[in-house]
Amino acid sequence: MPVSRPLFVVLLLGFFVAPAFAADPPPDRACLNKLEQRAAVAAHRAIALADAIRILRERGKRSDMVRAQLCQRDGRLVYVLTMLARNGTVTSAAVDATNGELINRR
Repeated sequence: MPVSRPLFVVLLLGFFVAPAFAADPPPDRACLNKLEQRAAVAAHRAIALADAIRILRERGKRSDMVRAQLCQRDGRLVYVLTMLARNGTVTSAAVDATNGELINRR
């Protein structure tokens, strides 16, 4: 069954445009890029990533760090950390980047 040309164009545009809209996080949950992260730490708006990891380790989290992002959540900077335990379990934690307080742990 042949597809009409206008329908094909609409489908093709949808294929390229839809992921762009889906990839944009809400403004209160946007993550910073590396340059913005360095600027936030240099301006003392956020603790260093190494300090956030140290805080987790002090609280008994001995897992390997898989991913770390500095994100804006509810008007504050938060490190979102994804870890891999030795038994293969993936967990995540959020650390307030301004004071080092552990926000949540899953």
